[in-house]
Amino acid sequence: MMQLPTASAESTFVMTIAAFLVAPLALAGIALVNTGLGRSRSAAQSFLGSLLLSAVGILSCVLTSGLWHHFGQYPAIAYTAGAFSALPTHDQLAMAFTLIAAGIAPLIPWGAGADRLRLSSGIVIAALIGGVGIPLLTGATWDGGWLAQLGTHFGLGDGLIDYAGSGIIQAFGGITALAMLWVTGSRKGKFPKPGLATAIPGHQVIYVLFGAFLSLVGWLGLNAAGALINSQASLYAMPVIALNTVLMAVTALVATFIATRVRFGKPDASLCANGWLAGLVASSAGTQLFTPVQAILIGAIAGFVTPLLVEVLELALSIDDPSGAIPVHLVSGLLGLFCAGLFSAKPGQLIAQLVGMSVLLGLFLPVLYLLFLGINRILPFRVDADGERLGMDMHELGGSAYPEFVIHRDDTYR
Repeated sequence: MMQLPTASAESTFVMTIAAFLVAPLALAGIALVNTGLGRSRSAAQSFLGSLLLSAVGILSCVLTSGLWHHFGQYPAIAYTAGAFSALPTHDQLAMAFTLIAAGIAPLIPWGAGADRLRLSSGIVIAALIGGVGIPLLTGATWDGGWLAQLGTHFGLGDGLIDYAGSGIIQAFGGITALAMLWVTGSRKGKFPKPGLATAIPGHQVIYVLFGAFLSLVGWLGLNAAGALINSQASLYAMPVIALNTVLMAVTALVATFIATRVRFGKPDASLCANGWLAGLVASSAGTQLFTPVQAILIGAIAGFVTPLLVEVLELALSIDDPSGAIPVHLVSGLLGLFCAGLFSAKPGQLIAQLVGMSVLLGLFLPVLYLLFLGINRILPFRVDADGERLGMDMHELGGSAYPEFVIHRDDTYR
């Protein structure tokens, strides 16, 4: 039998850097999906907002991370060139991965607030995510904090497992989106009366589909980097990570395709893209821990549930979520956390995962909701009715993404 060569520290480092190079494509994919699922008269504001909010999230994380978690053992000035280069290589990579998380998470509530959320309000939300939420969560998990120590202190498996951010990035972003939606409300004309929802299709489904495809490449890097940094996975786990990531995405897509075909008579392209993303989101908790069969099962559940939840949220709860942030990121992120414990052979691992899920839902959700209620009184989250009718591009940027076309009708507001 052929002996595999030993993976050197140098080769592991090179692989981690390679993963980092493609991980930001997850951010680009989500930005494209958000833009395509919104109205055409808000396209430029949506994409600019994705870039701006990512920048704010990252900068906020840089400014505050030394105060919140284990990087506090180093000076808060550790991000300066000399101090940063003096840190151990693993800590440098961990800090960089935390910044990627801080850049991705703000895009989730931004997409949910499409067509009515102000740029200024999005910036405030991004600053809170990057400056407070992400450092607190990564400190409790990736950096060996109290959620990671549930195994050591209470015998609950390995503590909370979330190597690439199903909970820390995706579910937390979805919780932020839900709290924001409760405060902001729905778009004008979305719910003419209780129990009735008006369809507001995304203006560019090609953006949505291409964004979903681009996200797969980013997620391969995200999951690989997360496993190498946060679980010290071997290089020989990389094929399993890549295989399971792809399997969960494609299985979720097929499940959504079938579900929408049966439910509506024809498959829905934008929902299929959301199903694909839901599979990717569910993969990030512990991709290398699943067998291919388990990955297929998790992907199928995520893809099947996503379109059903979209309908329930609209018709039963009157929640206007254009990007599908709640089913795609919140629910599928929690599904990934749950399955990482369900399929673990270690005693107590599922309980550790449930504790982490409870912290996200029972602590962060109400705190964010109350915080957003207060902020909304000072800085209203949504534009006024005239601004929404005119479009976010003209209202906030003074120009349209498609200036040569007549890009909207106002029948909804008559």
